[in-house]
Amino acid sequence: MVASTALWILFALSIKHFIVDFPLQAFPYQYKNKGTYMHPGGLLHSGLHGVGTFVALFFFVQPMAAIGLATVDAIVHYHIDWAKMNINRIAGWTPVNSEKFWTLLGLDQLLHTLTYLWIVWILV
Repeated sequence: MVASTALWILFALSIKHFIVDFPLQAFPYQYKNKGTYMHPGGLLHSGLHGVGTFVALFFFVQPMAAIGLATVDAIVHYHIDWAKMNINRIAGWTPVNSEKFWTLLGLDQLLHTLTYLWIVWILV
């Protein structure tokens, strides 16, 4: 895989991430339930990430590779979000009472980005 293809994949995954993590997650059913393990709201959110990753990869890799990597992304995304929600809940961190909430949100986003870099690394 050439560098330009890797950059296009990262671009596609970044756009997917924004769409699924922000506009498509603007429904309380998803974001309020990600901290309850295996709750359908959290599964829906991570499933949308998996579908989005499949679409982002479909044009660049073999379909089975896209399915496998999309599945891994959905599983990893689910657990990153679940952990973030539970750390915030246990610590009592909210957007208005602790800067640690924002640091953890940043770590959450970094881990998702590192997942995408790992996907590209696997493909090159």
